[in-house]
Amino acid sequence: MSLRINDIAPDFTAETTQGTISFHDWIGDGWAILFSHPKNFTPVCTTELGTMAGLESEFKKRNVKIIGISVDPVASHDKWQADIKTATGQTVHYPLIGDKDLKVAKLYDMLPAGAGETSEGRTPADNATVRSVYVIGPDKKIKLVLTYPMTTGRNFDEILRAVDSMQLTAKHQVATPANWKQGEDVIITAAVSNEDAIKRFGAFETILPYLRKTKQPSA
Repeated sequence: MSLRINDIAPDFTAETTQGTISFHDWIGDGWAILFSHPKNFTPVCTTELGTMAGLESEFKKRNVKIIGISVDPVASHDKWQADIKTATGQTVHYPLIGDKDLKVAKLYDMLPAGAGETSEGRTPADNATVRSVYVIGPDKKIKLVLTYPMTTGRNFDEILRAVDSMQLTAKHQVATPANWKQGEDVIITAAVSNEDAIKRFGAFETILPYLRKTKQPSA
């Protein structure tokens, strides 16, 4: 079955560029981002891994760990990191999972069960669906899933923005409108009465009976 938001992220043990990990233990009590790649030494993925390396400090500020996965062995990942540095100027400090037997890709429903049991001989096109991003909360539940085609590089600023929204709305009974950015007004959820909204947030603006906006709550 496909994974959905609020499903428990499947746990697994895997080899990475930083040793063997048990995924749920590695996440700990914070947030995590697992983002996948169909093949090493591919141009779009090379730029993505470098971009994520450049944003790692921003994610750390938000208590978010980063981990990549590619359908290739760990030894190949180690060689790829030099190319990532050349192409983007960034050094990858976060771990990269080696999924040479396709187990994690299948576990996360990115490849069908009949895809075989080895990455050898498979082309990027064979693994085209291994292009998903999973944001996982401290409760180990999936909070967001994004899947991109191979020819479209991912927007990691958007993922950072989404994390800001999810962390804010996990603490307060608010939602964020389209294109919301940190510091902008938020939406009061329907579960909060007008009277309670005044106590919680102070003044608010009623745009429609079901759409009330207020200033972003502080942490």
